Amino acid sequence: MSPSNTIAFQHSTIDNQREGKCNLALVALGGNLKGQMDSPIAQIDTAITEISFADLGLCAISRYWRTPAFPPGSGPDFVNAAVACQTALAPSEILSRLHEIEERAGRDRVARWAPRVIDLDLLAVGDLVLPDAQSHNDWRNLPLEEQKIRAPDTLIVPHPRLQDRAFVLVPLADIAPDWRHPVLGQSVAQMLAALPAEDLRQITPISHEIHGSLPLDGLSCGPHRSKDGA
Repeated sequence: MSPSNTIAFQHSTIDNQREGKCNLALVALGGNLKGQMDSPIAQIDTAITEISFADLGLCAISRYWRTPAFPPGSGPDFVNAAVACQTALAPSEILSRLHEIEERAGRDRVARWAPRVIDLDLLAVGDLVLPDAQSHNDWRNLPLEEQKIRAPDTLIVPHPRLQDRAFVLVPLADIAPDWRHPVLGQSVAQMLAALPAEDLRQITPISHEIHGSLPLDGLSCGPHRSKDGA
């Protein structure tokens, strides 16, 4: 699950208050409705293209993966992917741009964990913990029954469910296996290895190409495109 064409990390992140410095932003994509397109795959394609033109510094794209809906039985299978960006934008601005892409695709937020056209989750921004360590711990440890009915009214990064979800970690391991959770201290590869084997058996690749990687000389804030031009 750790291809050779992956991100080379410097692990010296990245003070957003210093001009010209970038954070590594990790974003999960998923959808199981075709919406305005002819398939969920086309929705993911379009969302990635929009990210590449949203001044977010797109620099790596995972394979696409077919995953069962969560919670089980809640809808058709999903298409999931992950992208990495390098950007000096504040986390709130990154999230705003992702929400704009969702809205243009026709994303409807009437119910949690319902079938959806597109879902763009900001998983992490460098080694930032927002809004603070205690709030992050509270949301990360929220019981499942409360997760079904409660949603935070502020941005939480890293995403509080990141470490629990195979449909997030499997694509993320394509492009960022060595990224380390700033609270848990575990890499993506380690978090993925800790998941039940049954969770992983249900996830299958749709595509076999990893489309890009970060430059080996570290993070810079210039414009970036993936290797296939997206």
